[in-house]
Amino acid sequence: MSPAARKLPFTCRKLPATSARGVVVTNHPLGSAAGQEMLALGGNAVDAAVAALLALTVVEPMMVGIVGGGVAHLRLPDGRHTVYDCLSQAPAAARPDQFRPVSDSLPDYMETEGRRNLVGAASVAVPGNLAGWCKMHEAHGALPFADVIAPAIHRAAAGFRATNYLSANIERHAADMSADPEISAIFLPGGQPVKAGERIVQADYAESLRLVAKEGAAALHGGALGRALVDRLARDGAEEGLVSLADLEGYVPREREAVFGSYRGHDIAGPPPPASSGVHVAQMLNILEGYDLAAMGFDSAERLHLLAETIRVGFEDRRAASGDPDFVDIPVEKLISKDYGEACRGRLRGAGGPGAVPPGYESRNTTHITVADGDGMIVTATHTINGLFGARFMVPGTGMIPNNYMYNFDPHPGKALSVAPGKRVPTSMAPMIVLKDGSPRFALGLPGALRIFPSAMQAILNLVDHGMTVQEAVEAPRIWTEGAHVELEPAHAHHAEALRAKGHEVKIVPHIGGGMNAIAFGSGGAMTGAACWRADGTVFALGGGFADEGVAFHI
Repeated sequence: MSPAARKLPFTCRKLPATSARGVVVTNHPLGSAAGQEMLALGGNAVDAAVAALLALTVVEPMMVGIVGGGVAHLRLPDGRHTVYDCLSQAPAAARPDQFRPVSDSLPDYMETEGRRNLVGAASVAVPGNLAGWCKMHEAHGALPFADVIAPAIHRAAAGFRATNYLSANIERHAADMSADPEISAIFLPGGQPVKAGERIVQADYAESLRLVAKEGAAALHGGALGRALVDRLARDGAEEGLVSLADLEGYVPREREAVFGSYRGHDIAGPPPPASSGVHVAQMLNILEGYDLAAMGFDSAERLHLLAETIRVGFEDRRAASGDPDFVDIPVEKLISKDYGEACRGRLRGAGGPGAVPPGYESRNTTHITVADGDGMIVTATHTINGLFGARFMVPGTGMIPNNYMYNFDPHPGKALSVAPGKRVPTSMAPMIVLKDGSPRFALGLPGALRIFPSAMQAILNLVDHGMTVQEAVEAPRIWTEGAHVELEPAHAHHAEALRAKGHEVKIVPHIGGGMNAIAFGSGGAMTGAACWRADGTVFALGGGFADEGVAFHI
């Protein structure tokens, strides 16, 4: 047990794993196994990452799919960082007034008549996951793509046992899913949600993945899978499914430069807009650099109040200046500057209190992976189909579950985040890499929508200021606020009254954000992976290796 652990108000529930050859951490054991299989075959971190993500589309179907979107942060062995923006975008036929909002105020601001932006064909945006994964693998993978997709094909065809996590999520949205016979046949057989331990087989999806193995992303972006998707969307009428074959053919994953900040001698690298994390994690760390958090101690109301105020300021600036950089001018250099961080300290209040919070929405239902190989390649990636089970229907004959990404746009015309053709909405996804003296120290990320980047920021504080192990850092209790109220996880509940005395409206919640996973990089090439209790996270670390050249046995 580390010195830090003896003073912490929580006990770790999972175990880390260490290797110098490669580590894969995902939020499902079969996702991690798929990635580890690639490393065992001699593949690199990109092979492992893409294999894991494809396998997760099978075993975490409520969270991620090839008809979804996300962000992957790649660090190459030569030190270059590339961010693959695979976020979904509005189709060319999209219009600012295509939805009819039911309210101009909270809590129903994002809701529309008939829930058309949430469930069904009208909620589907142009996907980017498969195109981005294929592009990243083509540029940097070492194994044939057929090998990389093989674990996902096998798992879809042979089936897998449902976890409690999956079963609970099927039950949660059974009412919407029951309206579609295709998705019901898989997840609601006989009209009842699949229970934990029962086997799920996805034969149609296995065939779709076999087509992807042959044709790559073109199978969806212009090929037979794309035509099947467009035909299914068109079945609901011209006012519903707007994604066209031309939209799919024209989709381009963006390669963007990472945003770099610094904190107490560490470099902090994250994705740029339309992701918010690179900018606002750097901003919040700049604010906090002016305070001695280590002296405050992890388990103190003083520290929690400071974090709440810092997160509030970060969200104020995110709402004022965020969006798709193709549509909005975002002052990145200003927001991540040390001078601006110092100026922001003047906005921190000695006493908190709820304020007016403009509406905003992001789905909490994403997945995250963190992968590293023995040659210095790192992938940290967050991907989604937006809501649980996306648009909550399945494309006939394909097993594909489309995203419901249109729910992230403001349904009111004339707003910064209103629907516009080709627009990508901001995301809180935070695949982060922390470096010291040019060398990686930590890579991490998590699901959880608006709670993602403040949670990632807190993990960095846990590692840098509080000396936690990587396992402690990902499992540690979190705090969150967007301005209206402060959320605490149960292990911080004993500070609720002290925060209320400072004017905060406090809520105790079961968890903040989702299953964080991370890798710490130590001396001698050692890598330690960790996954937290908030999801089915599992670590695989590669040991052993191939025989020395020339070794043979004779009988």
